[in-house]
Amino acid sequence: MANQMSRGEFVALIAMMVATIAFSIDSMLPALPTIGAQLSPGDANKAQLILTSFVLGLGIGTFFTGPLSDAYGRKPVIYVGSAVYILAAAVAWASSSIELLLVARVVQGIGCAAPRIVAIAIIRDLYSGREMARIVSIAMMIFTLVPAIAPMLGAGVIAITGWRGVFATFIVFSAITVIWMGLRLPEPLKPENRRPLRLPLMAAAAREMFSHPTVRVSILVQTLCLGMLFTMLTMVQPVYDVIFDSADSFPFWFGFVALMAGSASLLNAALVIRVGMRRLVTCALGAQIVITLGVVIFSMMPLSPNLSFAMFVFWQTSIFFMAGMTLGNLNAISMEPMGHIAGMAASVIGAFSTILAAAVAAPIGQLFDGTLTPMSTAVLIMSVIGFGLMLHMGRIENRLPA
Repeated sequence: MANQMSRGEFVALIAMMVATIAFSIDSMLPALPTIGAQLSPGDANKAQLILTSFVLGLGIGTFFTGPLSDAYGRKPVIYVGSAVYILAAAVAWASSSIELLLVARVVQGIGCAAPRIVAIAIIRDLYSGREMARIVSIAMMIFTLVPAIAPMLGAGVIAITGWRGVFATFIVFSAITVIWMGLRLPEPLKPENRRPLRLPLMAAAAREMFSHPTVRVSILVQTLCLGMLFTMLTMVQPVYDVIFDSADSFPFWFGFVALMAGSASLLNAALVIRVGMRRLVTCALGAQIVITLGVVIFSMMPLSPNLSFAMFVFWQTSIFFMAGMTLGNLNAISMEPMGHIAGMAASVIGAFSTILAAAVAAPIGQLFDGTLTPMSTAVLIMSVIGFGLMLHMGRIENRLPA
């Protein structure tokens, strides 16, 4: 790889692959009220399913992309997944009913699983240990620029072309990524290291993963961290609109928060070598408990509108910051013992954590009652459980032989 692509270019490409998810979700946020009004009049809540249906498809696709990339190579799977993503985006662009749009979003999520999961496997092909965590953190730092601009980009596209134009930007984004990869990145998985696509081998790999206590705990904690992030993403637009009457300025506040939280990945990259992945995740979840507990308490008090809004923006930033400090490290922790089955491991980890997190976030979103109480209470519970699991992981590591 070094003969064709520098480390900086490699990190940028990986970041763009992973950012396909954030771009596909965050740029849709400003479009939800318009889509709900046009395709689901009288039941605007159906528009929220545009987000959860994509995440559902992402989780389903995640089961298959890793094993396929282990068998046939990383790049061919990304080619196919990107083609599915682009075709589904075209169908969504032409949809005349909310049902067809939701089906297209599920399929789009399935296609998006390829760049998301295979990108992590590619990193594991080329790096290991804390250096792998550092590469992931740097990629996540670049990745945070996409959530920062995606809502503003979506709002701009909607103002010019309507909500359908957002799906055209998905097509362009994916095409650029796959062409860049095809021209610049050599296939990282050598033929002699590939695993045949056989169900017994897949089952054996899954059993091996779930028999490893650290991997099990890491998947559960990643599920909770994603659950907190998906809960915020699902409810953030209604919060700005209904509670704070700030729907027009929502894309700008969302971008500001994403940029502020982007420093988490930079901080993680600077600290992970010295401090270690587990300790950073544990500290991030501990801080989230304290912050969210304060939100739960203060949201029950009569605060001024400006103070209440500032509190929510700070809390939203803390959740995004927590994601930047935890998700990359948790991926690295769970992938580290699974280097010999990296594709399968990435698929199982991503599928379980994504599907379960979406299953947690979706009903929480339906509890929105015009206050912060349901969301803040749910996030507090998830952060407490995650913190307890990380302490348990520390005890597991202490029992393992050096």
